[in-house]
Order: sequence, then C-alpha cells, then structure tokens
Amino acid sequence: MKLIIIGGGFGGLRLAQKLSNKPGFDITLIDRFNHHQFQPLFYQVATSGLDASNISFPLRKVFHKSKNVHFRIAQVEQINTSSHKVMTSIGEFDYDTLVIATGADTNFFGNQHLIDHALPMKSTVEALRLRYKLLENFEKAVNAKDEKELQPLMNIVVVGGGPTGVELSGAIADMRRFVLHKDYPELDFSKMKIYLLEGSGKTLSAMSASSSADSRKYLEKLGVTVMTDTVVKDYDGTTVLLQNNETIETKLVIWAAGIKGNVPEGINKDLIARGNRIKVDKHCRIENLPNIYAIGDVAYLEDAAYPNGYPQVAPVAMQQADLIAKNLLHPEAEKEFVYNNQGSMATVGRNLAVVDLAKPRLHFGGLFAWMIWMSIHLMLILGVKNRFFVFLNWLYSYFTYDQNLRLIFKEPENIV
Repeated sequence: MKLIIIGGGFGGLRLAQKLSNKPGFDITLIDRFNHHQFQPLFYQVATSGLDASNISFPLRKVFHKSKNVHFRIAQVEQINTSSHKVMTSIGEFDYDTLVIATGADTNFFGNQHLIDHALPMKSTVEALRLRYKLLENFEKAVNAKDEKELQPLMNIVVVGGGPTGVELSGAIADMRRFVLHKDYPELDFSKMKIYLLEGSGKTLSAMSASSSADSRKYLEKLGVTVMTDTVVKDYDGTTVLLQNNETIETKLVIWAAGIKGNVPEGINKDLIARGNRIKVDKHCRIENLPNIYAIGDVAYLEDAAYPNGYPQVAPVAMQQADLIAKNLLHPEAEKEFVYNNQGSMATVGRNLAVVDLAKPRLHFGGLFAWMIWMSIHLMLILGVKNRFFVFLNWLYSYFTYDQNLRLIFKEPENIV
C-alpha cells in the first residue's frame, strides 16, 4: 500500500510511527517543516522560557531505524481525488491511501487589519517572532520621549481566553514580576498593563466551572486585567477597537481567539464543516472518499457527547491515528472511533495551574495541578535530549526566578 500522510504533527507522526517497519506499507510523510513542533509549549518559547530547539524534533531522526517511512519537506498544493495524486511544491505523489493530518491555523475571521497587525502563535517561527516583538517594544520604551509614546509600548493585549491565551497572559505576568524590572530599571513596570480579552463569559470555557473560576482568580492575582464578554472589532497596529466602541492603546496584540482547519485544495467544499474542518465518518474516512482519511484538528466528527465535533487537542489526533493504524493493519476487524477523554489542563503561572480529570471526575488547582501539568508535558516531548533540556530550563527558572533566553536574533538595524 502506498500510504501518504500529510502533516507531521501529533496525529500524522503517531500514525507513521505505528506503521513503521510494518510489512505491506510504503509510507511517505510530507510536511512543510522538517521538524515536529510541540505546540503546548509555544508560549514558553514566546516568553523566553525555552529555546525553540527544546520543543522541536527532526522528523528524519524519528525514522532513522525505519525501512518503509520516507520524509519529504514540501508544500501541498492540491489533492486530486480522482487520479489519487498529491500535488506538491516538489512534484506529484501517487497514493493508494491518503491521510490528511494538516492541523489548524489561526482564524482571524476575515479581518484584514488583524491579519496585518496582530501576532498569532501557531508555529515555532511565530512564537519566536512574538518573543522578538515583545522584547523590542521594551527596548523602544526605554527611549520613549513622552507618556503618549510610552504607554502603548508597555500595554499588551492577549485576545482569546482559552488555554493559549491564559498561559501566555500568565507567563508575561511572571516576566513582569520577576525579570523585566531588572532588565529595564529605567521603566516603571507598575504602568505595564496586560489585558486578556475573551468573547464568552469566562476563561477556559471548555473546561470545568471550577477551572474557569480558578484561572480567572489566578490571572487577576498576577495582575492581569481579565475582560470577558469582550469582542475585538478592529486593530490598526496602535489602537484596539472593542465591539462596545471602547479602545485600548497598544503596540502588541497577541491573537489566540480562534483556529481553523488547514484544508488542502481539492477537497469538495460540501465536505467542509464549521471551523473549516473536513467531515469524516466513525472510521475517520472522508465522506464518499473511502481511501482518504482526515484526523486531528482538521477533521470534524460529531457524537452525542460532542455535538459540535471533537475538541482540537493532541489526544484526539493521537487516538485517531491509533485507530487508523489498527484498521489498516486489520481491515477485517475494522473499528469505529471512540474518544477516550482523560481530562484537560492549563498552566497560569508559577505554581499555578488547573487540571480536570475525566475519570474519576476531579478538579485540581494551584501547586499540585502545576506539578501534574509539568510532569505530563515533560513525558510527551519527543527525545530524551529535549526532555532533559526542558527540565533543566524549568529547574533553572524555578530557583533563579529568571527566564534566561531573552535574545533577539535579528539584524541590528531592524531592532528599533
């Protein structure tokens, strides 16, 4: 079987690993990056807590001992479902079976001003860009001539109160508490404002009521201004315009308010559901395309417990990959997908996190939850070396109260 997997994220990588060295499979894994990115820790790269290489792992290295997995770095341009071909920036690939695991990208909801001026964080490159912008603003603030020029440089607006927005806001608040006043003694950081804007009535709305309440309490304790039921209407690079016509002056808006599936060209528009996700059946096959599957953030599958589709999180993608691997290996005993929800978690700041366990249904907050969060994320990172350096960085930061990677790797003339 010529199996092509598009995407080296949690789902695509897991599937390739499960079928590695299995007889009867010739696998080509295609991704536009040459590395797997551990997305849950992007925010720590953005806030100088971790180096980008600590959360990235070369895809070719994963398959050093594999005889049937071939990796190609390419941009997928189109899928021809009738001729069973994938057209890419480096040529065409034939397939017998295709798995689309292209994940999701930032959803700006069609607002061109937000696309132009707000910063997303859906890749390592974007996380680094955000780090540089954050640090550059403080470098400019040191040279600000008056309050009107200074305050927008000191204000930070995070849009979206999900895990990404909550974790980013808390990490930036920790930078303000422990680090920034030492780096920039000329600045008065009591004037630095961190805003977290959320369109719904609570932060972490997908988690339990206890986690939502605790996350808001922790953020406010850290000095973050949490504004729920608040929708961003526009942003021109200097002024955030809210739907109620109030404004916030800022030179940095971090957009974590929505995602949309990365659907390759060639998929029938009738098969696209809400959130730009591809409709699949219980076996993760795309409707009317029996030899094409979609998994992870780009796949849309409903059941009674998830009427709006499964959550776009790594465990769903990995469990769907496991199912497809089993079904391809044993087609005579094909099974349907059932999501085993083990819970969810989010960290807010130093010694502060929230954890919801599904079975038994339990909620933890504070230091114990923070330790659970760190342990699980450490185990999920690819590579012993990466785990070691992440742990070392966390240990160093914990005892020194310092994030030591505040580096701007750009040409000097572009810094200020």
